Amino acid sequence: MTCWYELDELPDEGRVRTAVVDGRTLAVSRCGGRIGALDNHCPHQGGPLGEGAIESGLLRCPWHGYDYDPTTGRPPEGFSDAPVAFPVEQRGDSVWVALPERTERPRSVSDVLVETLVAWGVDTVFGMVGHSNLGFAEALRRAEARDELRYVGIRHEGAAAFAASAYGKLTGRPAACLAIAGPGSTNLLTGLYDAKLDGAPVLAISGQVPSSVLGRGAFQDLDLSAAFRDVAVSTVTVHAGSDHAELAATAVKHAVDGRGVAHLVLPDEVQDLPSDARAGAPAGRRADLAVAPPEAELAAAVERLAAARRPVIIAGQGARDAAADLRALAEGLGAPVLTTFRAKGLVPDTHPLGAGVLGRSGTPVASWLMNEADLLLVVGASFANHTGIAPYKPIVQVDDTPSAIGRFHGVEIGLLGDSAVTVRALAARLGETIAADQRPDVAARWAIWRAEKARRAADDRGRGVASAAVFAALSTHCPADAVITVDVGNHAYSFGRYFESAGQPALMSGYLGSIGFGYPAALGAWAADPRRPVVAVTGDGGFGQYLAELTTAVKYGIPVKHVLLDNGALGKISKEQLAGDLPVWQTSLVNPDFAGYARLCGATGIPVHRADELGAGMKELFAAEGPALLHVHTDGELV
Repeated sequence: MTCWYELDELPDEGRVRTAVVDGRTLAVSRCGGRIGALDNHCPHQGGPLGEGAIESGLLRCPWHGYDYDPTTGRPPEGFSDAPVAFPVEQRGDSVWVALPERTERPRSVSDVLVETLVAWGVDTVFGMVGHSNLGFAEALRRAEARDELRYVGIRHEGAAAFAASAYGKLTGRPAACLAIAGPGSTNLLTGLYDAKLDGAPVLAISGQVPSSVLGRGAFQDLDLSAAFRDVAVSTVTVHAGSDHAELAATAVKHAVDGRGVAHLVLPDEVQDLPSDARAGAPAGRRADLAVAPPEAELAAAVERLAAARRPVIIAGQGARDAAADLRALAEGLGAPVLTTFRAKGLVPDTHPLGAGVLGRSGTPVASWLMNEADLLLVVGASFANHTGIAPYKPIVQVDDTPSAIGRFHGVEIGLLGDSAVTVRALAARLGETIAADQRPDVAARWAIWRAEKARRAADDRGRGVASAAVFAALSTHCPADAVITVDVGNHAYSFGRYFESAGQPALMSGYLGSIGFGYPAALGAWAADPRRPVVAVTGDGGFGQYLAELTTAVKYGIPVKHVLLDNGALGKISKEQLAGDLPVWQTSLVNPDFAGYARLCGATGIPVHRADELGAGMKELFAAEGPALLHVHTDGELV
């Protein structure tokens, strides 16, 4: 059965063009007064005939130079292959073409893969559609049409990986990032290393060249499993005879169980193979990880905590799910809660026992309290050098990963168990055991530090706004339920010191420390919960790496509120050069008017040049509809 369709645009005499009719592409030509409509695929290698040329009355394929009659599709004498020619009719002033009735696209291997990912809870994909992932992309499109997942098309694959990493850090569930073979997939690697080092589950999906040319030096032919082997907990190529549903299911399982990257490689021809296999289901495939430490170790820890006079609690990112339990334990002990930078906001700075961030990005409140402590209860922290946890203090450590216990040095007691379960068990056994109520000390140290912060916020050399002033204003105006993503640079250190958290979680590139994380991460945080406010805090250096993703936010209406601190330099690197007794060299930047750039992209752009403009600027930022950028010109010395 055929259906007739009117051709909207016709080429001039002696010309050919590509026309899209009912979702199919045709090579429509006018030659010698006749209109022709051929299948747009050259029968040799699928070249687009509509991009060819009419030469001496014949249509020449742009890829290989083969000639065809533009009306009938017949090749010259001696050749047998020909593109399909479709009937054309002139009806008054219009031209119509007859096409076969479209048949429903059969369910494919890609559909099985996507349906399995959806069944396992993958609801968001960030990526770029291209030649070697089109079959899988079509399965994603169909799933999105069924309202089963969200697809966010980004401008650079690195942003897709950072967004997926941020999604995993915030939720503990994997999002996926999609790329083509070759450079598209290698562009994912930095963001995936961020996920690996910070323990975020991510699913990376790579298109691949056809199996028939794989390993033979074809265009974009790379051994992707070899390239991803170090970054991924698993990397698997999906073949025609594979158990496709099982490979998708185990990829998600590996990402979640291994808290890292699982990688699937999809050769081009496998993606479209018909399949009637059932999607894989997660029932019975996951273990309950909420386990408690052995009773003997718990009893020893309780005895040690009960004997301490000035215990403090240090909470890392691994304690996020135990925030309420940690507060209850702290209140029972009268013990301050210090956090690592990645755990900033786990206990609000307004809490009587909240002491802010410890370490290089931290406050003197936290460091003073740790120095005065006689016991550290460390929950879900890595003990990396930036955390500033004193190894010379007696330590009771709680972590759910065996290798994390005593990773860099011995601890007095190591409790292997889920953070929330373990903290609840400690609290239940301790009861109200306040030895020395440290609330007055916390309040006194905050008073000293807030006075110092106010002095720094008032500093003005006429060369831009002080960072302390920026974060004082952000502390006032930032919604309490926001998620804040932070890039790498001087602004990050200032954020850790000066921003007073009301409990907002902060996402950052923790152990990779990759510049450029901040803005793509905000896209990932939004996808994790579109109802929640998202704030990106970046410097000019980091935002410059992915500034085109502002157009992604505009395209999808992602209302990221972006606070951009612009000091015209890679300020952190300048400080490091000076600290090494080296001259500052090649760290200056030539920046655009970022507020103007935001407006050019279709977002709200707000410039701030002086501290007295911050309040109004922040109000406008958070009142704006859709994505908005506050461009703060800062003094690079006042950090």
